Amino acid sequence: MADALLSPVTDDDGAPFWEYAARGELRVQACAAPACGELRFPPRPCCPHCGSFDAEWRRTSGRGRIWSYVVPHPPLLPAYAAHAPYNAIVVELADAPRIRLVGNLVTRADAPLDSVDPHRIRIGAKVQVVFAEVEGVVLPRWTLERP
Repeated sequence: MADALLSPVTDDDGAPFWEYAARGELRVQACAAPACGELRFPPRPCCPHCGSFDAEWRRTSGRGRIWSYVVPHPPLLPAYAAHAPYNAIVVELADAPRIRLVGNLVTRADAPLDSVDPHRIRIGAKVQVVFAEVEGVVLPRWTLERP
């Protein structure tokens, strides 16, 4: 498996995230306690705000902004060498600013990881989620709202 790209590891708490992604929906876990309702990521069994074990998955707008990014030089894993220079971005969700997701900025859902020139990436740039199947897993990726 040394030549395989990284795949998500799912557990009971995070499995719904990947199930929704496979349907083209970006959802995050939320506390279902009536007095709380806090959104949380990564998913976990208990609300860190109120301690409730009641949870639901809420759909997000799929919009956000680049909070941080890196372009690894050289790629740390052999499977990624062919994709260099590629980026890894941290996206702050527009409708849940305390939630940040990691992904890649691409020109379109099925574009290669190196499809965006690293010099075009800017902190604060607005992005929109897209979904692509990669090695049998549907992954959220990001495109610039105004390419």
